Amino acid sequence: MCTNIVYEWLKTLQLPQYAESFVDNGYDDLEVCKQIGDPDLDAIGVAVPHHRRRIHEAVRRLKEA
Repeated sequence: MCTNIVYEWLKTLQLPQYAESFVDNGYDDLEVCKQIGDPDLDAIGVAVPHHRRRIHEAVRRLKEA
């Protein structure tokens, strides 16, 4: 498993299972993660609705930080 900032971020969201897919799809730093939308989550393979909501909320917080 990759150990990078995206993995650590997903771990804080209790979603580390998506870390490899995030990196494989080019989301390897938090600046890039700020651009994630629904089509990106589809490509990454995040299908569970509450996981998607958790990621969208975290992206909103990243943009505000």
